[in-house]
Amino acid sequence: MSTPVFYKKFERHAHGEGLKGQSTHYCPGCGHGLAHKYLGEAIEKLGIQDRVVAVSPVGCSVFLYYYFDVGNTQAAHGRAPVVALGHKVANPESIVISYQGDGDLASIGLAEIISVAQMGIPISVIFINNAIYGMTGGQMAPTTLIGQTTSTTPYGRPQMFGQPMKVAETIAQLDGPIYVERVALFNNKQRKRAEKAIHKSLKMQVENRGFSFVEVLAECPTHLKSTPEQAEKWVEESLVPMFPLGVKKDLEVEPFFDFGKPKFEPEKLVETVGASSEKIERFCKEFPKHIAPKDISMKLAGAGGDGAQTAAMLITRAGIHEGFDATHIPSYGPESRGGTSYADVHVAEDEVLSPASPHPHILIAFNSPSLTKFGPEVREGGAIIYDNSVIHDLPELGKDVKVYGVPFTQIAMDLGKVMVKNVVALGALQAATNIFPEETLLTSIREALQSKCAMIPLNEEAFAWGVKSVKELVN
Repeated sequence: MSTPVFYKKFERHAHGEGLKGQSTHYCPGCGHGLAHKYLGEAIEKLGIQDRVVAVSPVGCSVFLYYYFDVGNTQAAHGRAPVVALGHKVANPESIVISYQGDGDLASIGLAEIISVAQMGIPISVIFINNAIYGMTGGQMAPTTLIGQTTSTTPYGRPQMFGQPMKVAETIAQLDGPIYVERVALFNNKQRKRAEKAIHKSLKMQVENRGFSFVEVLAECPTHLKSTPEQAEKWVEESLVPMFPLGVKKDLEVEPFFDFGKPKFEPEKLVETVGASSEKIERFCKEFPKHIAPKDISMKLAGAGGDGAQTAAMLITRAGIHEGFDATHIPSYGPESRGGTSYADVHVAEDEVLSPASPHPHILIAFNSPSLTKFGPEVREGGAIIYDNSVIHDLPELGKDVKVYGVPFTQIAMDLGKVMVKNVVALGALQAATNIFPEETLLTSIREALQSKCAMIPLNEEAFAWGVKSVKELVN
């Protein structure tokens, strides 16, 4: 992959060092590698690298952003087309690519791809069809062949499960798309056709002509339990008869997409959402540069019900009230029912460029799994505030990381309401880091409790105990 559209080294494994810095996570013989190559070459030939936004959802393509040096967005399972649509209408000059697999696009994302395709707005969809769920264990996909064995159809897909879905033909029947083609990768002739199809799909978007869709029949040797050569033969002899190759739709249309950049009128927005234009009192004299010069990253983590998400939102609101840019990205998942769910928070002097906090300046940990998982990732010189009511052992931490053990849970129980332990944590955060003046965070807490005014005194007391606990630690 020599095109400059790809990063010079891939950080996915071993921080990009050695051979792993030059290899993808795909299995040997997987069709994704060639599809990536053709997509990268098309971007380079068209000279659009600085305009491209690639959207990758859940599935084998989930780590596409480790390889392509373009704008990248990761979407939830099946939602890539609507995320792509959002990018396109928000920035009409962008070239948006939705890169999806069959388990993603043809199953949970079927409603999204049909709706977006019917709209016809210029977006390029690259659809990898290997007839199976690749990443998650080899389950039956909508495109799995009749009789094909998978982890969920060990005796072969039966007739009663319905016929494999022919996605390219389905998309081609809609009025919105202007170009639909199915290609394959099993020999040089087919690879050349695939290369041309992907290039054409992007070119039609560059010319603002409309929605295009390229289905790529790809090999998955791992779940076929075969060699790459055997997998290529299987695609040719088994997949192609069910999914005939070729152009399904190719319309000559004039460029039509002239959406214009969206306008942002603050006064109109305030009126539309019914917000107040009343100014919030500010208490910060300047950005808390003693923590970081321009952008402070935080992670709050705990089990479901610990209040990490609420505390994260309160910090974000506090930052916005002080005139800074602030973001809050929650992560729930199945872990919220026992392990660790978390929220990433950023507060920036001017603009948050990336909302993720893989190496936060500050970690607030409500339970042991959270501290074990995220504690070692806190950057050098950072701070960890944890609930020593329930956490008794510390993992190995980075250099010069300051650690504050505060009994969030015990204090909250003594106050008669265990749910206020997250507010205890906010008080501890203030005293440990001086990220904001006390009144900044208290204003956000009071604002959040406007409809429950009777709860304000208790929360103020919980906050004060958090502050006091840290001050007793450092004195």
